Amino acid sequence: MPFAQIYMVEGRTEEQKRDVIERVTAALIEAVGAPKENVRVWIHDVPKENWGIAGVSAKDLGR
Repeated sequence: MPFAQIYMVEGRTEEQKRDVIERVTAALIEAVGAPKENVRVWIHDVPKENWGIAGVSAKDLGR
């Protein structure tokens, strides 16, 4: 059972998340031949203050 975990800085819309889930599922089906029903995708929304880029939080960078 393929299981994909996606970490993203918070702020994506529900529609964008649905699109990510759909596309990652399709990619796993194509890449490994897994049945659609067996594919799992977990999106982790990470608060901007918990995401560091070059030693600075994404929040402080205005991202």
